[in-house]
Amino acid sequence: MGRFGTTTDYSRIRHWIEARGGHPARIKNAPDSETVRVDFSSETQEEISWDEFFQGLDGSRLAFLHRTKAQDDAARLGRIVRRRRHH
Repeated sequence: MGRFGTTTDYSRIRHWIEARGGHPARIKNAPDSETVRVDFSSETQEEISWDEFFQGLDGSRLAFLHRTKAQDDAARLGRIVRRRRHH
């Protein structure tokens, strides 16, 4: 099983998503920032800019969870998660 990492680093997130053919999106007609998603199609979600995507991550205190092992480079296993609180 591969390893997972969580990041809020914009360049790492963007590179991971774009390398797998994805783009930032949100659920169509959704007004709030918590609806940001990573989309690999254009059927059910509305494509948004990277700026809107990262504003949604920051505004809702979200992070990106993804595979980090080399053999998983092509895997599209990534998702948006709540940020952990640091004490």
